[in-house]
Amino acid sequence: MTEPVTGALRPMTRQRLYEQVLDRLREYVTEGGLKAGDRLPPERDLAQRLGVSRASVKQAIVVLEVQGLVEARHGGGTYLVRDSLDVEPVERMVERRRRLPDVLDAREALETKLAELAAERGTEDDLAAMRAALAHMAEEIDAGGHGTEGDRLFHAAVTAAAHSSLLAEFMRSIADQIAESRTESLRQPHRPHRSLAQHQAILDAIAAGQPKQAAAAMRRHVRTVAKVRLLDWEPDEER
Repeated sequence: MTEPVTGALRPMTRQRLYEQVLDRLREYVTEGGLKAGDRLPPERDLAQRLGVSRASVKQAIVVLEVQGLVEARHGGGTYLVRDSLDVEPVERMVERRRRLPDVLDAREALETKLAELAAERGTEDDLAAMRAALAHMAEEIDAGGHGTEGDRLFHAAVTAAAHSSLLAEFMRSIADQIAESRTESLRQPHRPHRSLAQHQAILDAIAAGQPKQAAAAMRRHVRTVAKVRLLDWEPDEER
């Protein structure tokens, strides 16, 4: 009898110790009613109370930093950025880390050209859409958000202003991956305001009809987007 082709009998896995620490920290924050700005106990205290090594606690804290859920201040402890620790599964982070460099390369190649063409071909209606997107992003940030939707609207407006159906199709084909890179970038500390300023520089060059300057401004922006904590993270594969 031929055995069926299936992945059901793949090797069993055990949860990493630092993932168990993440689960306990999430419970601690929820049950303790901690809010953004509150400080977590020192790593040494957490290690003692959880009965694990300080290295395991450190690994868990790094994962929380990568996800933008806490901010570790040098010599000053670790503070919540949000009101909860809704931690993304580590396997999903590993997969995103693997594909992110290719996505960022594609963004730089495509969006730099789109900005250049937008400066050459953009209409007043296109410029109005970009300005509206930046106003929306500023409102989101002022309200305590990351400006994600305004960011999406701005890049969509630049793409539309290039008036290139083929480049627009390329952008649509990687829309989900671009959304991932956007979220990853905008949850970096202090990144939303910086991104907004860079968007304004791109818009200024496009509005002035300066293709080379628009392309350069977009390139600087996408290279900033590429500077994310996730790419510096080295996942621990030990179980």
